Amino acid sequence: MFIEKINKEVLLKPLQTVVGIVERKQPLPILSNVLIEKNATGIRFLATDLEIQISTEIKDAELAGSEESITVAAKKLQEILRVLPDNSKITLDIQDSRLLVKVLKSKFTLQTLPSQDFPKISEQLSNSTTIEIEQKLLKKLLGSVQYAMAQQDIRYYLNGVLLVIEGNLIKLIATDGHRLAYTSAKLNQEFTKREVILSRKTVSELFKLLSDNEEKITLELAEKQVKITFSDITLTTKVIDGKFPDYDRVIPSYTNHLNLDRQTILHALQRAAILSNEKFRGVRFVMTEKNMRIISSNTEQEEAQEDIENDYHGPALDIGFNVNYLLDGLSNANTQEITFSFGDSNSSILITVPGNEDFKYVVMPMRI
Repeated sequence: MFIEKINKEVLLKPLQTVVGIVERKQPLPILSNVLIEKNATGIRFLATDLEIQISTEIKDAELAGSEESITVAAKKLQEILRVLPDNSKITLDIQDSRLLVKVLKSKFTLQTLPSQDFPKISEQLSNSTTIEIEQKLLKKLLGSVQYAMAQQDIRYYLNGVLLVIEGNLIKLIATDGHRLAYTSAKLNQEFTKREVILSRKTVSELFKLLSDNEEKITLELAEKQVKITFSDITLTTKVIDGKFPDYDRVIPSYTNHLNLDRQTILHALQRAAILSNEKFRGVRFVMTEKNMRIISSNTEQEEAQEDIENDYHGPALDIGFNVNYLLDGLSNANTQEITFSFGDSNSSILITVPGNEDFKYVVMPMRI
C-alpha cells in the first residue's frame, strides 16, 4: 500500500502548496503531474514547470516507509480531494501504472507516469549570497511592488521584480515602463551587492505561499538561480537574465510636495475612474492654490469632477495620469497619509509616505 488511511486535509494541504505552478497544457505531459515520494521521514510532494520548482514534505513517522514514488495529474488529484467530505480517510494504492484513490465507497483510478522521468531542477547555487528575513516582511515588500510588473513585455527583464541586496538593505523594484514601484527594508547584517530578477510567476507564487508571521525565510541568491526555504517548503527558481533599468534615475527629486489623507484621495479616484475613458483610463489633476481638482471624462461626453481642499502652494498644474496606476499605488501603500510630489505638467508624479524612505512609486504622465 502506497499511503494508507491518511486524513484528507493532511494530503490536500501540501498538494495545494505545489500545484500553483502546474499548467494543464504542457509541452511535456509529465509537467502536468506532481511527483509524490514516500521516504524514510514521510511524504514529499514536488512540482515544476522547468523554470520554477516547489517541494514540500509531510514529516510523519506513520507515513514513512520504504522508498516509493509516483507522478500523477496534479490538478485532477487536487480536485478529487477537494470535493471529498471533510475528515475523510484516504488510501492511495499503485496498481499496474495506475493510482487508486479510495475513500469510503468511492474509488478513482488515475493514470500515472514513471517517477524516474520527472525532470527535477538541479541546484546551481555556487557563490550564492544567503540572507534570512521574516516571512511577513518579505510578503509586505512583495505586495508593495508586484502590481507594477510588466505582463508579457518583449523586454523580458521587466516581467518580474528586481531584488537587490546591498549593504544592510534589501530592495525590491518593479516597472512596466509606465510606472515604477520601489520598496526597501533593513537587514540585520551587511552584504556585498547582489542583484537578481525574479520572474512574475515566481513572485506571484511566493506571495501566495508566504504567511503573515515572524517565522524566518532563507533566501540563497546565485547568478542563475534563487532557492527559498521556509515552513517545510522549498522553492527553487531560475532568474531572468537581463539588465534591469537604472531605477535610481527614474525616481525624481522634487521640491513641490502635497500631503493627503490616503483614503480621501483613493476614494475620490475610485469615483472618478467610473467615468474615465474605458481604453485609456485617464484622469486629470488640476492643481491650484489650496485645491486639487480631479477630472475624468469619456467618449460619451460624460464627466466626473472631484475637488479636494488641501495645503497646496505650488505652481498651477494641469496633468494627466492613468487612474488604474494611481489606484494600484495607493491601494498598496499601507499608511494613513500619503505625499504627492510634482514637477511640471510634463513630469511624472512621485508618491511616497511621509517620513519614510522605504516606499516610492513613480507614475509617468499621459496626454488626455
